[in-house]
Amino acid sequence: MGHMSPSTSNDTGYLLSRSHSHCSPQAMKVLSKKRLMRQAGFPRRPPPRGAKLAPEGPPQPKGPLERVYQEIAILKKLDHPNVVKLVEVLDDPSEDHLYMGKSAVMEVPTDKPLDEDQARFYFQDLLRGIEYLHYQKIIHRDIKPSNLLVGEDGHVKIADFGVSNQFEGADALLTSTVGTPAFLAPETLSETRKNFSGKALDVWAMGVTLYCFIFGVCPFMDERILSLHQKIKTQPVELPENADISDDLKDLLFKMLDKNPETRITVPQIKVHPWVTRHGAEPLPPEDDNCCSLIEVTEEEVENSVKHIPSLATVILVRTMLRKRSFGNPFDWGRREDRSPAAQGHTLSGFSGHRPF
Repeated sequence: MGHMSPSTSNDTGYLLSRSHSHCSPQAMKVLSKKRLMRQAGFPRRPPPRGAKLAPEGPPQPKGPLERVYQEIAILKKLDHPNVVKLVEVLDDPSEDHLYMGKSAVMEVPTDKPLDEDQARFYFQDLLRGIEYLHYQKIIHRDIKPSNLLVGEDGHVKIADFGVSNQFEGADALLTSTVGTPAFLAPETLSETRKNFSGKALDVWAMGVTLYCFIFGVCPFMDERILSLHQKIKTQPVELPENADISDDLKDLLFKMLDKNPETRITVPQIKVHPWVTRHGAEPLPPEDDNCCSLIEVTEEEVENSVKHIPSLATVILVRTMLRKRSFGNPFDWGRREDRSPAAQGHTLSGFSGHRPF
């Protein structure tokens, strides 16, 4: 992440997250609440699940930050071994940035791609995580290797829900183009298509990610964004000349990178693909086992989704965490330390963290 001193502008919050396994800290990212205010739909979600309309009519539309808090409330309740668990959000009204660090599975481009066995291992984790998110009616919209964190158990956890969408019904019908340019699905770049399937664009990004796992580069690359968009929309997917991969993997890549979202392979079909399961030798768990009940949040949970702390406390807290490279939940620490008469809350000793990116 580089230097992360707090900004002198206003409206800051700090996001702390951790991997599911061993409860070890894994992620910290920087976001701007001012930018969220400008993005009137972020993170673009319907009313809280379980919310009932008032007798006098529908509720007033919520502002961008209120929708952020709803999203945070959902993310804090997500519980899956292949999804990074959000621990806490620290909000400082006098600052602008949200901080979150991460340790990715790989950076692209790389001259050290994965072999098929390692790629399959990570891809199975990604697939389980995406199935869980879609079951929870969340479209990630920015799947890529740098948003896949490797936990202490060696498994991949999906992170960074900064442009995610929550939907109602069977699928999300999206209209906006967000995400990382090289991982955008061709239908999101169409000048004629008015809306597109959220699940299908996550599958496309998973296909680009798998391509990166194997070859170390994206299937479409260009320094100029408009040229890159044109390649994604019109050029056929090609494998490197020296590609030495199995026919099953080739078949899966081409089916995931089908430019037509209507005929593109789906998550349930990917789960039973011969390459993913090694022809049935490594079957993935059924949806009922991989996904539990649909998460719901109450208005109280939405209201309490963010911890509000004073500006000076924020500076002390975040700078201490960065100095100690510790990204545990400071509120848990505070509750533990409060039992000691000597506890002061200005240090975060006792946490073992990860190097910020």
